[in-house]
Amino acid sequence: MMMAVYHEIIPVETDRRVSFEDVTEKVQDIVEQSGIRNGLVNVFSQHTSCCVFIQEDSEDETYWHTPLILQDMVNAMEKVFPTCRNEGQYLHPGPIHTKNAMELRDEKPEWLLNTDGHLRSVLLGRSETIPLVEGEMTLGEFGRIYFSDMDQTRARERKVRVQIVGE
Repeated sequence: MMMAVYHEIIPVETDRRVSFEDVTEKVQDIVEQSGIRNGLVNVFSQHTSCCVFIQEDSEDETYWHTPLILQDMVNAMEKVFPTCRNEGQYLHPGPIHTKNAMELRDEKPEWLLNTDGHLRSVLLGRSETIPLVEGEMTLGEFGRIYFSDMDQTRARERKVRVQIVGE
């Protein structure tokens, strides 16, 4: 039997703060659309200051509607990689990157104050692969798939890629 491959993109609007999007239901809908019953589901962020991870839904949330367990993670990450508030706080971006970003990509200087987001996303990872068995993702009883934009410099549209391989 031949393996099938199915790919979809989930657009996500992010804010000027660490933001989270529970994409579990959207990924499940894509699984159903794919017709693939057994295989692997890969959920991936191509953005270098974003991440994808599995965590439980803690049910309680902050006034910004962030689940408390995710706010706990943000608080802990702040201690490891403090939010970049001014140039020179981190080595990156250096003068060459800054010059190229502004001249070649028309970026604003304040957009370059996102080194903390890049470091945090590397630590958390940019993808999750979930076994698919009989049309169901094996997330466990409380597992949820979250996309997070760790870049706090601007709001924008991001893409979450979902690729399913199987039969």
